[in-house]
Amino acid sequence: MKTRLRVLAGLGLLWVAVIAGRLYYLQVIRHPHYAARAVNQQQRVVELDAPRGTIYDARGRELAVSVEVDSVYAVPAEIRDPKGMARRLAKLVDREPAKLAKMLADRGRDFVWIRRKLDPDAAGQIRALKVEGLHFVTESKRYYPMRELASQVLGFVGTESHGLEGLEQLYDRTVAGKPGRRTVLRDARKGTVMDPELSFTDPEPGRDLHLSLDATIQHIVERELAQAVDLRGARKGMAVLVDPRTGGVLALASYPSFDPNRYGESSKDLWRNRAVTDFYEPGSTFKIVTAAAALESGLVHASDTFDCGMGGITLAGIRIRDHKPFGNLTFEEAIAKSSNVGMIKTALLLGDERLFDMARALGFGEKSGIDLPGEASGILHPLTSWRRFPLSKAYVSFGQGVSVTPLQLAIAAATIANGGNRLRPYVVAATGSAGEIDARRPAPQPVVRAMSAATAAELSRLLERVVTDGTAKSAAVAGYKVAGKTGTAQIPLHGGYDRNRYVPSFVGFAPGDRPQIVGVVAIDAPQGFEYHGGQVAAPVFGAIARQVLLYLGVRPERERPEWPDAAPAPRLLTAEVPTDLPVPPNAPAAPSAPIAPALRPAISITPAAAQGAPKGVR
Repeated sequence: MKTRLRVLAGLGLLWVAVIAGRLYYLQVIRHPHYAARAVNQQQRVVELDAPRGTIYDARGRELAVSVEVDSVYAVPAEIRDPKGMARRLAKLVDREPAKLAKMLADRGRDFVWIRRKLDPDAAGQIRALKVEGLHFVTESKRYYPMRELASQVLGFVGTESHGLEGLEQLYDRTVAGKPGRRTVLRDARKGTVMDPELSFTDPEPGRDLHLSLDATIQHIVERELAQAVDLRGARKGMAVLVDPRTGGVLALASYPSFDPNRYGESSKDLWRNRAVTDFYEPGSTFKIVTAAAALESGLVHASDTFDCGMGGITLAGIRIRDHKPFGNLTFEEAIAKSSNVGMIKTALLLGDERLFDMARALGFGEKSGIDLPGEASGILHPLTSWRRFPLSKAYVSFGQGVSVTPLQLAIAAATIANGGNRLRPYVVAATGSAGEIDARRPAPQPVVRAMSAATAAELSRLLERVVTDGTAKSAAVAGYKVAGKTGTAQIPLHGGYDRNRYVPSFVGFAPGDRPQIVGVVAIDAPQGFEYHGGQVAAPVFGAIARQVLLYLGVRPERERPEWPDAAPAPRLLTAEVPTDLPVPPNAPAAPSAPIAPALRPAISITPAAAQGAPKGVR
């Protein structure tokens, strides 16, 4: 018995020693390993999106906000039936069942996103399934309460909370803030428990943007532009409205547009802010540049007269025509009636440098510096190119052979409206935190003085005449002086121009004697018999100006003052042109021919011949 007891006791002690050794091995030697596994199993580090700063319009209305939404993820190790779960979830999260099942069956992963930033309805339906292995986490999602309004300006934010277009992209570092990190515990039921003892850093909200853009003005511009594009069966339309006193953009619209809340459902082509990124030949709206250069030089006065050749002029064997035959016209009338010949003869008097320098001073051929991504610089060929091709200034004088963006044209008109100072345009007027303004844009500083105040005032008067007695009568607004210029540009093709498609446009400002707004409207390829700027674009500007001026509290005048009568004595001006330049071989005699490499003196034609000539571009 004693022997048996000793053996039993020895075995017991051995068993205890083995257990103790095993416990020592597990709890002491292997402690770091299993402690790490326990932490990995029980704790999870979750990155928390920072709320993006709010984007406000000029009057404090919210254009872009951040809201809290649910995101759903899965832990594959906890899922018993990946294929069955995939079938149940696929429609709710808009994913293919086969791909979803493959993700859920991947045991090598302990975390897979099912769908981030769900709509509330979808999140509720997924919660109702009560599927084991699915977990929810709250994230921040960008929401645009006014939907399509100013969508190309605002842009949008992707699922990773990074700005992808527009202001959201350009100011991403300012608006995005800094994400937070929080360590959470998982209980026995695999729920998430917050423990204040565990490490965490709260997300740092982004800064707010306060825009110069006004939501009401933007709505007016977008509505009138959309109606015009739809009515005319056009491909697209663009419009810009600027405050000439500050350079602040009041509205910037492209139509068709898109909803940034559902940007993935629209074509990428609709995301482009065409008023900033697209350029086109301006046609006769560019005559404001020729007129500004002429008046600033002192070589031409409003009362000076040009022989407009009854509708045409021949340079280097190429016939360039007006939209109708004109005889003698004063410079003021040439602008009001939009005579190509009058502008060409003006350019011949000016020479290359004066016209080129004025175009550069008004901002053409370079980016304006606006705080929006993707701005185009347009096309203004260098002066050396003009000298190689002597017809350059003739074509540029009425808006061919040069390309501009609507924004550039608006800034040029704003320079005239504010007395000759070109200002740098902007959209973001201030930044702030938690609804407070931290930093405002400094007072507007002119980029360059493009012309004297006297030249700007005289040109403003001439542009008012375009609206009262010229091609832009449809832009008139009762009770207000409106100044502006129409344009009807042919669309360039390889080796020439499309004779059936045009870009009618209008650039102007109001009131003419105390400008509050400057605007550009351009409609691409309208259908039908009406395609001139005075028929298509000018009425849109008139409708916009009437509503915006009333909204801004600009009171109409009861009576219009008489036109001032202080012009110099009229003169008949003639342009001296060289006579020994060669005629280019096989030069086309089209109303809008490509720039030719040589120049010949103008030759008048008879009224009878002019009547049979094809229409030019106005």
